[in-house]
Amino acid sequence: MFFIYVLYSERLTKYYVGSTEDIYKRLFAHNTGKAKFTSGGIPWRLVHRESFFSRSEAIIAERRIKKRGIKRYLQDRGVL
Repeated sequence: MFFIYVLYSERLTKYYVGSTEDIYKRLFAHNTGKAKFTSGGIPWRLVHRESFFSRSEAIIAERRIKKRGIKRYLQDRGVL
């Protein structure tokens, strides 16, 4: 299984979307500064996730979310 995940940083008031095989390992990397792009927003909180059967499906979904806008996508899904 592959996942897309959405994180939120209260410190930055920003959302981040990514894809992975292991959400909790990836969240740990974001919150320990191992992911340089998100190191300024620690702590990150997982606010949404979706599962897919293939990496390509997850990447397509991630790109679609980024194109739509993360916050708008979450509002459309009823998460916010």
